[in-house]
Amino acid sequence: MLLAIENLHVNYGNVEALHGINLEVREGEIVTILGANGAGKSTTLNAISGLVHITGGKILFQDIPLHKLPAHEIVKLKITQSPEGRRVFSTLTVEENLMLGAFTSSNTDRIVKSRRWIYELFPRLEERRKQLAGTLSGGEQQMLAIGRALMANPTILLLDEPSLGLAPILVKSIFETVKEINKTGVTVILVEQNAKAALKLADRGYVMEVGRIVLADTAANLLSNAQVQRAYLGGGHGQEGTIRGERGCV
Repeated sequence: MLLAIENLHVNYGNVEALHGINLEVREGEIVTILGANGAGKSTTLNAISGLVHITGGKILFQDIPLHKLPAHEIVKLKITQSPEGRRVFSTLTVEENLMLGAFTSSNTDRIVKSRRWIYELFPRLEERRKQLAGTLSGGEQQMLAIGRALMANPTILLLDEPSLGLAPILVKSIFETVKEINKTGVTVILVEQNAKAALKLADRGYVMEVGRIVLADTAANLLSNAQVQRAYLGGGHGQEGTIRGERGCV
């Protein structure tokens, strides 16, 4: 198992955001985490990245206890995140933003190779490499956020809401690129409210509600699951719903 989350608890002050979740990711998979706003999806990714303090449980990466490491050490283990809302450095150029993603690497050849690969994935970024990131469109900023995360040559790429606020044609393009990234051997954990697009892309999925995992199955089974369809697929992007009384595992 590449990554295992065991009985994970996270609190924000007196409020418990994650109530003992369990999650597994195998090498080479795309695993998606679905759920409405506030379900705990982003908190799960931030816990893996070391960006939030856990109050109980374990996060193991190839038996290395991530929950005991600071965020910068986790990045060195080649676990990188493209955050919700993109969070590019608006006053830096595209290329400067990308180079910040390579801060853990001292291998110049590897950095050049990674940057070349990112420009192949996102030709628009190469066209705008000297442009300030703050002047890019939303879709271009999302490409840059993913590209910056790829500069560390990750084993696991954490993607938090990559389709948020994008036009449908750009969403399709971003998801096709995620598939290409995965084909190179990068394992992907995808948090996404666009449930249908995420499940079509993923191998397996977890459904979260109010800090708990209520369903886990293959992506194909979740797509055909009547409760998932009613709660998340019936109303299109951002549809929120509830799945009660059902738990599963894969």
